[in-house]
Parts: sequence; C-alpha cells; structure tokens
Amino acid sequence: MRSDEFYMYRALDQAHRAAATGEVPVGAVVVDPKGEIIGAAHNAPVESRDPSAHAEIRALRAAGEALGNYRLDGCTLYVTLEPCMMCAGAMVHARIARLVYAAAEPRTGMVESKANLLAQPWFNHRVEVEAGVLAGASKKLLKAFFAERR
Repeated sequence: MRSDEFYMYRALDQAHRAAATGEVPVGAVVVDPKGEIIGAAHNAPVESRDPSAHAEIRALRAAGEALGNYRLDGCTLYVTLEPCMMCAGAMVHARIARLVYAAAEPRTGMVESKANLLAQPWFNHRVEVEAGVLAGASKKLLKAFFAERR
C-alpha cells in the first residue's frame, strides 16, 4: 500500500487541473482497499453549470461507476480541502471508510472547522478522518489561485 502522501499528490494533480480551467483548485481521488485509484476528479461547478460538481462528488461518482455500486465499502477518499456539508453527507451515504484531507476550510468545512458532521450519532456509518496531509501544498495552491483573481 502506498502512503497517504502519494495519494494526496494525485489529488493535488487534480487540483492543478481545476486551477488550469479557472475552477477553485480542489482535487480528489478515491482509493479502493487494494490501493488502486478508482476515481479521480477536480472541482467543475462553473464548467458543468452544476452546483454539486465538487471534486469529492465527482470522484465518488467515478468510483461508483468503476465498482458498479454506489457503496464504496473500504475505500478512502483523499481531497485537498476539508469537505463541505454536501460532500460529507455523500461520504456517509457511500460508506467511505476513511477520509484524508489536506487543508482545513475555516468558512465551510464540515469535518472540523465549522462542525463535525461525520461524528453525528444519528448516522449508522462512521468515517475515519486524517487531516493535514500535505496541507501546506494545498494552501499554497489555493492562495495563489485567489491572489491571481484579486
């Protein structure tokens, strides 16, 4: 099995793709229990005119297609920015085993920054969380992206 850093670099590759198309640079990959990347995506709500086209949602969709099932039991989601409420909910529904994210999102993050949606007692599924993997690289990319637009 490769390291969390290896997979986060793949997510950062996706984030760079988002930035290149003018989207907020967030990238995600889904890794199956064998260590294979089965879904990879970047933010694309502007391009797709779809408010749900966050990197996490798109990567989960790709993984579901690859497995032929919306349940992604045992899979890990790597994402360059702390997930929002929509994406956190999708992870629970998909039965993601583990979330690894890079940078915290102080305004809308629903894993630690604003709330911990994944730890709510009413969910019948728990997602293990690892935060801060390659956070510096993710923050740097986000700051450069927004500085360029100001």
